[in-house]
Amino acid sequence: MRLRKSRRCFPSCSSLRKVDEDEIYWRRKKRKEELEWSHNATHVSQLTQCFANAMVGPRAWIEGLFNRLSTRRDYILTPHQEQRLKKLQERLQTPFDETRPDHQEALISLWNAAFPDVALKGMISEQWKDMGWQGPNPSTDFRGCGFISLENLLFFARTYPASFRRLLFKQGGNRATWEYPFAVAGINVSFMLIRMLDLLSEKPKCLSGINFVKLLGEDETAFDVLFCTAFELMDAQWLAMRASYMEFNEVLQVTRTQLERELALEDVHRIKDLPAYNLLYQ
Repeated sequence: MRLRKSRRCFPSCSSLRKVDEDEIYWRRKKRKEELEWSHNATHVSQLTQCFANAMVGPRAWIEGLFNRLSTRRDYILTPHQEQRLKKLQERLQTPFDETRPDHQEALISLWNAAFPDVALKGMISEQWKDMGWQGPNPSTDFRGCGFISLENLLFFARTYPASFRRLLFKQGGNRATWEYPFAVAGINVSFMLIRMLDLLSEKPKCLSGINFVKLLGEDETAFDVLFCTAFELMDAQWLAMRASYMEFNEVLQVTRTQLERELALEDVHRIKDLPAYNLLYQ
């Protein structure tokens, strides 16, 4: 914000008087303090607006954000947590294989969930573009993440069908001319979560990953539910930022930052305790 200079009134020659040097000093000091306060107030206002733009959900994250910042790399997993983490990591190591019948079946199930009244003409078809795949063969889009990203999308369709269809068909909100492709966006969300939670390490070392493993111990579907939450949050951020296709990576980064903040809240004991989870509906 630019500060408007105060208008100075110069006295006439008949009214000139000698001004005490101390008075000049204190006037200058007061003026300097007013300028500093004006700058700080503007900065605080900008920060408040940034927090408002980044926050989607009914609860503020600030209260508990700094209470869990001490990251421990020597933390000990319970046998139950270790078992579930290992099972999740095995899922991460499974690539999508278009020749496997079960992978083909999962992909067809996703199509049927998205377009129940439209018959799919084949595993390679221009129809796949209607779901947001980049080409007629969806298998080429799985190279960066693997089969788990398809499992995430299928879980989303079956568990939260209303949210799934709203995002698929871009219902609600003022949408950009160039919208993000739904299916490819889902793969990117899966990949973002894997990196954010440090799941490719033997044991997560980042704060978000450590907190997530605790939640995984409470719910075996924690990663899939987090995916649905993250996808819905990403769309909400997309609308809030009035983004277009070229800004997708920026929106994804804002989404990641918000999830990291929410995972640091002290009152989060399940994925469903995350403020962003309230964006989902069945």
